[in-house]
Amino acid sequence: MEQILPFSEESQYKEILQQAVVVIESSRSKVARAIVGASNEMHWRIGQLLYERKLDSKYGDGIVKRLSVDLKTMYPKMGMSVSNLWAMKKYYDRFHLSDSKLQRCVGVLPWRHINQLMAKLKDDDDAIQYYADRTIEKGWSCDLLVNAIKMEMHKQSPDKNASNNFASTLPTIQAAYANEVFKDTYYMGFLGVTEPILELELERRLVEKIKQFLLELGQGFTYIGNQHTLNYNGKDYRVDMLFFHRGLRSLIAIDLKISEFKPEYVGKMNVYLSLLDRLEKGKDENPSIGIILCAEKDNVEVELALDGFNKPIGVAEYKLIVPQKELKQLITEEIRVFNEEILRSH
Repeated sequence: MEQILPFSEESQYKEILQQAVVVIESSRSKVARAIVGASNEMHWRIGQLLYERKLDSKYGDGIVKRLSVDLKTMYPKMGMSVSNLWAMKKYYDRFHLSDSKLQRCVGVLPWRHINQLMAKLKDDDDAIQYYADRTIEKGWSCDLLVNAIKMEMHKQSPDKNASNNFASTLPTIQAAYANEVFKDTYYMGFLGVTEPILELELERRLVEKIKQFLLELGQGFTYIGNQHTLNYNGKDYRVDMLFFHRGLRSLIAIDLKISEFKPEYVGKMNVYLSLLDRLEKGKDENPSIGIILCAEKDNVEVELALDGFNKPIGVAEYKLIVPQKELKQLITEEIRVFNEEILRSH
């Protein structure tokens, strides 16, 4: 029979379970990376074999086709198709004379990613290094990698902030000022969490922390309120936090998310800004600005999501210092209690 825990214990258990899942997923990711590395070593060595035998589409087509048939018979699930074998040769041919750093970075990427880099960037080592580094850093899917290449992110100026559209939605001077005021990442320090808490309580503490953080920046923020209600056409819309910035002369709407960034957040913020400009912006004030604060974001996804919107919107992530010691103690205690329960049941 399932044990029904008191409310406080139940909330603690859910938090511990969530953290345990994070540990397991992290371990699974490490295993997956090890598998990818071993698989790419196989691709490299087979590619080297074909390269050193000087096989090409003219003189080696029959050999590679026969090799594909035999290898697929022996290893049916290892991707030994004719096209894949030629891709392995191309992989070795393309990178065996490259810088060792580039070889290492490319060698830990998934096979689909490697093929996209070779197909779309040809002999541009610098560009391949750029995208390989960011794929490793950000964990880009193959689709995100392809989109980043299409947007030629490696050619963009380091001064360009892919996390907002201020340059295209605000006058030049105001856009430059907004980029000074708003950061790409906010480091919030300790949140004061020493035991697992419910999601709503976490959100409440984050709101308070972010409010104080922005006010202490000393850059002209005036706090108006949280859960600020905008009524239009018989419906209420609530902005998580609303500020006014004296220098920018703009209302600043902040939408807080305790999860990673999702593209649909931009559409929601666009509605808030339209309502603020329509209902509350003064005649001598500049357009309202929206900031979506997330626990995590990917700049490629953010840039794609912002494309086509004409309201000034930025996306930033916040970093918290997690009390690892207390969390470890909680998990250790939960494991101890669990083991004791198992022993008693036997």
